[in-house]
Amino acid sequence: MRKIFSALILFLMLVGISAQNKPAFWDDIQHFKQLNKENPPPKNAVLLVGSSSFTMWKDVDAYFPEKVIVNRGFGGSSLYDLNFYSEELLKPYSPKQIIIYCGENDFAGNEKLKPREVFNRFKHFYAEIRKYYPEVPVAYVSIKLSPSRENLWPKFIETNSLIRKFMQRKENAEYIDITKAMTGPDGKIRKDLFLEDMLHMKPEGYQIWKKVMEPYLK
Repeated sequence: MRKIFSALILFLMLVGISAQNKPAFWDDIQHFKQLNKENPPPKNAVLLVGSSSFTMWKDVDAYFPEKVIVNRGFGGSSLYDLNFYSEELLKPYSPKQIIIYCGENDFAGNEKLKPREVFNRFKHFYAEIRKYYPEVPVAYVSIKLSPSRENLWPKFIETNSLIRKFMQRKENAEYIDITKAMTGPDGKIRKDLFLEDMLHMKPEGYQIWKKVMEPYLK
């Protein structure tokens, strides 16, 4: 009996260690794999990848009823994480377009990061996309100026500028600027578009994204 109890304790310890050793967002990626297994994603869809601004857009299909959309945003993720899971996020799909929203959390997780470092992470992910899909249109949605992260706005703006210039030089690549549309007549970011956390958006914010993004969707 004592041996069985000891073995059980050892097993539980190993399970605990294994869980602790999982990379960040492991469970999210496994969830995507399960979704793909239960309901294989349609080919020629618009693939959304990125962080919580996509994750929380749970009814994105209702905003673009004429488009087939596969949403693979996972909250809290950074461009570093998109690179880490690039194969899982890209290979299973055969999209007709890929749209990225990511970059905020890179700086939020490490305020010492410089814009060029985050830009380099984006370039690496773009190269990963081209490895699987050389000619599929790719669009990047600019980092939004979340009021709760106002201290990071200068870095967001510089990173957006670097990515915009990069995308302008590439074929089948577009930069979607959502900053102007989220700015009020007073020239300030509209706080009324955000939830109480001043980070995530209300439906009114997503309505603006819809209007800005719609002309870019394939």
